[in-house]
Amino acid sequence: MTDSGENAEYDVVVIGAGPVGENVADRTRAAGLSTAVVESELIGGECSYWACMPSKALLRPVVARADARRVPGLSAAVEGPLDADAVLAHRDEQTSHWKDDGQVAWLDGIGADIYRGKGRLTGTRTVSVTAPDGSQKQLTARHAVAVCTGSRAVVPALPGIADVRAWTSREATSAKEVPGRLVVVGGGVVGVEMATVWQGLGSRVTMLIRGRRLLPKMEPFAGELVAEALTEAGARILTGVSATAARRAGKDGPVTVELDNGERLETDEILFATGRAPRTDDVGLDTVGLKPGSWLPVDDSCLVEGSDWLYAVGDVNHRALLTHQGKYQARIAGAAIAARAQKTPLLETDPWGAHAATADHAAVPQVVFTDPEASSVGLTLADAEAAGHRVRAVDYDLASIAGSGLYAKGYRGRARMVVDLDREILLGVTFVGPGIGELLHSATIAVAGEVPIDRLWHAVPAYPTISEIWLRLLETYRA
Repeated sequence: MTDSGENAEYDVVVIGAGPVGENVADRTRAAGLSTAVVESELIGGECSYWACMPSKALLRPVVARADARRVPGLSAAVEGPLDADAVLAHRDEQTSHWKDDGQVAWLDGIGADIYRGKGRLTGTRTVSVTAPDGSQKQLTARHAVAVCTGSRAVVPALPGIADVRAWTSREATSAKEVPGRLVVVGGGVVGVEMATVWQGLGSRVTMLIRGRRLLPKMEPFAGELVAEALTEAGARILTGVSATAARRAGKDGPVTVELDNGERLETDEILFATGRAPRTDDVGLDTVGLKPGSWLPVDDSCLVEGSDWLYAVGDVNHRALLTHQGKYQARIAGAAIAARAQKTPLLETDPWGAHAATADHAAVPQVVFTDPEASSVGLTLADAEAAGHRVRAVDYDLASIAGSGLYAKGYRGRARMVVDLDREILLGVTFVGPGIGELLHSATIAVAGEVPIDRLWHAVPAYPTISEIWLRLLETYRA
């Protein structure tokens, strides 16, 4: 680094210090490149404080109680309500009480310089930082600037919404008390997970789904099984409806939600889980010929199309809006930045090489931490067929596995693998059922590794575990 008062020069400047920005910095520092990281909020970003960590901390006791209620000899001991205060306190611990000292220490430990404030591109390889006190500093990057600012929840502009103080994912994961009634708008991952949390903690939850099923990006049976469980837990799910207006009575009164079918609902809080937008509206894209507020298209090294220095990593490139996938992209981008800086040839001809985020296209894993859990990797049957692959779906009832029966009485679940019939490899796998989240990585390895069916036959699952589903799927395929 070179520093001249109000200006500083680095090899790499990273805008955004969430998990994605941290991982870009980690890789560039490991390669010996000086790196500055700019952050306007908490170091650690959305995942650490308002998404992955708090949501899973809230979900764990709800799901654990549901599992325990299905275990003979244990079920009677867990019939009472959850201790909501203890659950919320545990959530607070997992978010470090919204303090980022530990994350700051980690960035300091790898030798990255932290700049607190608003980072904004001002031209080619230049970033201005406006500190909380209003002072400004200009950073120049010798090699690369990485935009890692993530995405934000979108709240539709409905009549009355400005005064409602609607929840987004941030409010839903950081709320300090359990609402008596909660309306959840949206049936994607955030919607079903937050419905699971607050129903489990004692709210009366109503879900409003514009389409016909939950989890529309997964195999149809995933949403069906999650909907059954939510309904049995007491949630009300309305499909084929949309909210058209929302108004709150007074400052802290109930919210009235109007639906397009003429129905009116009264609730204490309303959560909109209806999509996300890139946080690129105020990062200076206009100064480098790009449209503010837009998603940033990139190549497989996360280099912005048409640029030789600007990278967009994580949610902002709209490839896969998942923390783990953004961190994967960050490892790829960091390696590519270092290779280009050191004039090392990139492995551009190797789709699974060190400089290509190929898994974004072929092997994106995701776990939905509901009861039951839903997990998938790769393509659904519909996606594979739409892409022109000659495929066969192989389904199996997870309740028929010996390990499932031992895991829970009355176990319900389903598995599917999508087989490429021309290459005899797996293009996608979906598991739905209690306790299957940890099973997904085996499927991810099979899909990303393009492991032939004949070789998978020799991967012997331990008995009696739920992973014996692999043997049953392969037997069904061979039959």
